[in-house]
Amino acid sequence: MTPSDEPVITMVDGSRAADVLAVIHEAFGDRPPLDPPATALDETEESVRAALDEHGGLLVEHEGRPVGSLLFELRGRMLGLRRVGVLGSARGLGVAARLTAEAMRIATERHFGGIELEARVELPRTVAMWRHFGFVEAGRNGNRLTMLKLLPVRRVLPTAEDTRAFGGWLATLMREGDMVILTGDLGAGKTTLTQGLGQGLGVRGDVTSPTFVIARVHPSLTGGLPLVHVDAYRLGDTAELDDLDLDTDIEEAVTVVEWGEGLAETLAHSRLEISLERGDDDVRSLTLTPVGPRWRELVF
Repeated sequence: MTPSDEPVITMVDGSRAADVLAVIHEAFGDRPPLDPPATALDETEESVRAALDEHGGLLVEHEGRPVGSLLFELRGRMLGLRRVGVLGSARGLGVAARLTAEAMRIATERHFGGIELEARVELPRTVAMWRHFGFVEAGRNGNRLTMLKLLPVRRVLPTAEDTRAFGGWLATLMREGDMVILTGDLGAGKTTLTQGLGQGLGVRGDVTSPTFVIARVHPSLTGGLPLVHVDAYRLGDTAELDDLDLDTDIEEAVTVVEWGEGLAETLAHSRLEISLERGDDDVRSLTLTPVGPRWRELVF
């Protein structure tokens, strides 16, 4: 596909209601019958125009023809997406991915915490698609799933002490059962951040890299939360991580898993994924991605 053939995505208002309505009716009309039926086919040009004029929406066109659209709505700190539709003739063009990426960009620009939508459990392929795009289930009402994708937070940490202080701040957010997955090259600051987290939690013992023991438990000195510090580098799979013989239940502790990307995500539906990079000037860049309903209302 040449650049001139790629779908074009535009933020639209009520003046494009007819085009958005056409996409909604064709896309939702092409789905299998649902019980109760989807209400999308009840939309009119007037209802779509009112929704677009209130909060806006997105329209995707390919070769001059509307092929995808969605409507925005407000859901507290989340930017809600509704009536997300892609025509069958446009499958394979990445229309849904473009809509998601643009919605995330707009959510960032408008200082929302992320984006949220509903999906029907009777449409497993659709649910699987949203999961592929990084959405997780945040709730369920009958046959309707609430799917959530939170925005990442980025910070520059000029010194090791700044990295340690960030871990201390993170400790103020923690409650039992929380999990932090740390990723980064050797020397990027994973253990330094964990040291700050341990200091903030007030745990016993020096927090060092657990490489040679795979996992360490640091009890609280103040009656608070213990810290479970895991090095997943030498673990082969999730089962090995899940079977670690710890004297503390991770549901009652704060767990930090270094080198856990691609391995530890299944252990916690809600978690914080933190990636650290160290530049040539020794300045560290941190990307924190909150995942799951636990972090939905928290302002980072």
